[in-house]
Amino acid sequence: MRLSTFIVDEMDQILACWDAYARTMTPAADGMSLAALRNHSEAMLRAVALDIDSPQTRNEQRDKSQGLATGDASGTAASEHGYFRQASNYTLLQLSAEFRALRASVLRLWLQRIERVTPIVLDDVIRFNEAIDQAVAESIVTYSAQATHSRDMFDAILGHDLRGPLSAMSLAGELLQKQDMPAAGVAALGVRVRSSALYMSSMVDDMLEFARIRLGQTRIPVHPQLADLESICSGAIADAASVHPGSRFELQMEGPREAWVDPNRMRQLLMNLLGNAGQHGARDRPVRLLVKVDELQTLFRVVNEGADIPSHLLHTIFEPLVRLQAEAESPTHRTTSLGLGLHIAREIAVSHGGSIDVRSEAQVTTFSVH
Repeated sequence: MRLSTFIVDEMDQILACWDAYARTMTPAADGMSLAALRNHSEAMLRAVALDIDSPQTRNEQRDKSQGLATGDASGTAASEHGYFRQASNYTLLQLSAEFRALRASVLRLWLQRIERVTPIVLDDVIRFNEAIDQAVAESIVTYSAQATHSRDMFDAILGHDLRGPLSAMSLAGELLQKQDMPAAGVAALGVRVRSSALYMSSMVDDMLEFARIRLGQTRIPVHPQLADLESICSGAIADAASVHPGSRFELQMEGPREAWVDPNRMRQLLMNLLGNAGQHGARDRPVRLLVKVDELQTLFRVVNEGADIPSHLLHTIFEPLVRLQAEAESPTHRTTSLGLGLHIAREIAVSHGGSIDVRSEAQVTTFSVH
């Protein structure tokens, strides 16, 4: 049996091997559906089978083995696969490992049925390897381009978002130099300066925590103590309200008012969740912070109404830059977030021995911290 025929006829068996290996790509694969794990694997395999049967010159053969095949690679199954794997927070090593495993499983399954190695068999193996090499090159090019795009966008948004509060503080400084500034005006400028400073401080804190995690410190340090939850929650709401003055925040508490948490880290976690809700929620509806404490656990919920989070983003929403990237692709939403807040919130929850999850349906989004 020719290799191209085997790939088409035994597609289910090959995809089962792909699924089994894809499940090991943790933590990126955690929580991914079967469809997300398979992604464009079947389309890539069918393209490989078609390529094996297509005639080619020696120059075309050489170029393909080096990932230099002519033609527009954008939009191919392999190119799309690289794009979505980057969006799902796969590493470049994991992406290339998928193709290595695919190559090995296809050849292993097919060669078990080959009784004698003939020139045709050898030619099929060579053509198969060339096609896989080309697919690897296409997927890596798209993956790398998307990763670079995310980094560039991060830098652009950082500059854009810092310019706003810096301009406000600069203007406040100019106004305060006026001799006839009334006391009420000075107080109003003080509020504006504090709000701008808090906003920039929040951005810097998130970037520092992100850098700490990326540099190898696997957990954000926390120092739990018996803390006043009402004070923590009220402070987080005040912080979020300063950054999002157009949003309305409400606090509801049930049970004891104290729990063993790191007060500063918990305030940071809640401020990130509240800020996210204030940015993405409906302006005419309140953002609610619900706190429930009992003998088993402390539960925080941040609830906002508004557009649902797309289902394909739910399993990656806590990864850095994911929301940033998704919003950049939306023609109706202006990106104004570094895409780090939810990631930092998750890391703080994990450092407390807890977890965080999200549900978004029927125009209601709920982030729950256990």
